[in-house]
Amino acid sequence: MSQTITVIPGDGIGPEVTQSVIAVLKAADADLEYDEQIAGLVALKEVRDPLPKATLDSAEQNGVILKGPLATPVGSGFRSINVAFRKAFDLYANVRPVKTLVPGGRYEDIDLVLIRENTEGLYVGVEHHIGMHGDPRAAAESVMIITRFGAERVCRYAFEYARANGRKKVTLAHKANILKYTQGLFLEAGRKVAEDFPDIEWEDRIIDATAMHLVLDPYRFDVLVMENMFGDILSDLMAGLVGGLGFAPAGNIGTDTAMFEAVHGSAPDIAGQGIANPTGLLLSACLMLDHINQHEVSARIRSAIDDMIQVGQALTVDMGGGASTTEYTDALVQALA
Repeated sequence: MSQTITVIPGDGIGPEVTQSVIAVLKAADADLEYDEQIAGLVALKEVRDPLPKATLDSAEQNGVILKGPLATPVGSGFRSINVAFRKAFDLYANVRPVKTLVPGGRYEDIDLVLIRENTEGLYVGVEHHIGMHGDPRAAAESVMIITRFGAERVCRYAFEYARANGRKKVTLAHKANILKYTQGLFLEAGRKVAEDFPDIEWEDRIIDATAMHLVLDPYRFDVLVMENMFGDILSDLMAGLVGGLGFAPAGNIGTDTAMFEAVHGSAPDIAGQGIANPTGLLLSACLMLDHINQHEVSARIRSAIDDMIQVGQALTVDMGGGASTTEYTDALVQALA
């Protein structure tokens, strides 16, 4: 029986890369039905709501979401739709694999996975202004929330992911030397979970030292797990090891619902020019296929991408070529035919 997925093309280059991904999925004979919905600036313009109820209802019914990039206003305006999805469906584990695709970069053969707690920390959005001396916005305060349940849940997911995927080591990155209560609780939870996985090597490292060592010697790591904001920052750093966010897939995993997304921005400056690289969202679609047990289709698409890159065929500008989004897509479709 086909799996129906909720498809949200998104803003900026989102519709272009989403159209490309759907074409590749169809060429690879993915057993899918597509329920297209809207969110973000497009939805705000069309129905005056950046996250319409119809979109949420579709996501809840289908349980699998493929989402293009969404714009989030900086400093004002509506809150992040990505965060809203994570809260609505308790998508507690953000899975960010990074793997070398394009040869000749600063590093070769990178193959790492970051697991980020996705629903707690500073990103819960508990913040407010504090008035002083007649200035109602003289200061601002934000609250970091870490629960034992949330920390143990994501750490257990990281260890289970490592075991299921033949990974050998889990590193928990934290700042428990300074934030002794919140980060200390996260570290304590990780240590407890590690006891249940004697077959997986375990270590903990201070977050700033982890960032440095990811640049100096990324090969010392395998699976990394950390709280929300640290994971947000280091996952982008890790994408830089393999060429940038255009090559970085992401899955947001919950108990009943999962969302797979492009982690790069909506790039309004190049929207409509036909030069966007759909690889990030395409690799996210491969994560989605693995999640719904269509492993053979996922493997075929990844293999086609690898083959194209190795021979330098139809590569987009950011991959060192001059192909358009359509030319890149057509080459993949032909390879999968």
